Amino acid sequence: MEEENKEVVAQENNGEVSLENNTNIRIADDVIAVIAGVAVAEVPGVAEMSGGFAGGISEVLSGKKNLSKGIKVESGEKETRIDVNIIVEYGIRIPDVAFEIQNKVKVAVEKMTGLKVVEVNVHIQGVSTQNMENNNTNNN
Repeated sequence: MEEENKEVVAQENNGEVSLENNTNIRIADDVIAVIAGVAVAEVPGVAEMSGGFAGGISEVLSGKKNLSKGIKVESGEKETRIDVNIIVEYGIRIPDVAFEIQNKVKVAVEKMTGLKVVEVNVHIQGVSTQNMENNNTNNN
């Protein structure tokens, strides 16, 4: 029993897990998208994810927030590419938000999956004017 445990997982000093006998483990793109979605949700200045019509319908029907909404993942055996579609809040500096998203997504996905993130492309789909409207009503 002890020998089986040693063969399956060997922990290295840098925190990565290497699998000696099981090399055919594959992480689904949906799992990577959820990890990226949670990381994006933590970035200030992101008003919402932009997932298009189908993403909005699935949220309404299921009643649950879709954490992978607006995220497209292309992954191979050892690396992955991620596209993030967002709507930013009005008045926020877009390059700063995009840079923060790239960093948080890269760190979160690499830490949780062990895959190398080679690209995080941030696509700004719009600007939310909800904050601007709230400020105008408060000033009147």
